[in-house]
Amino acid sequence: MLGCALEDYGVYWPLFVLIFHAICPIPHFIARRLSDDSDATSSACRELAYFFTTGIVVSAFGLPVILARVAVIKWGACGLVLAGNAVIFLTILGFFLVFGRGDDFSWEQ
Repeated sequence: MLGCALEDYGVYWPLFVLIFHAICPIPHFIARRLSDDSDATSSACRELAYFFTTGIVVSAFGLPVILARVAVIKWGACGLVLAGNAVIFLTILGFFLVFGRGDDFSWEQ
């Protein structure tokens, strides 16, 4: 948000990264819904979900760099958006690591 809100930068193009933040967990949710076999270590559906999630995360980091490269946003705004991406995606990863185990202390109940 600082990449958009600060007076020096003043463009709102970096807000399109929020779309990637919203759709990032969707492949994981679909894969967990379709493959309920918890004893298998790997499945094609889960691997495809990892692939799509990786593509979404890479796109979220690539969009601000491309916008800065074509001079739509300034490089300072790009740096702020990249730092925000790191925080958001690490938070999403932490959520799935803590609450995705399926034990008694779970958000699935």
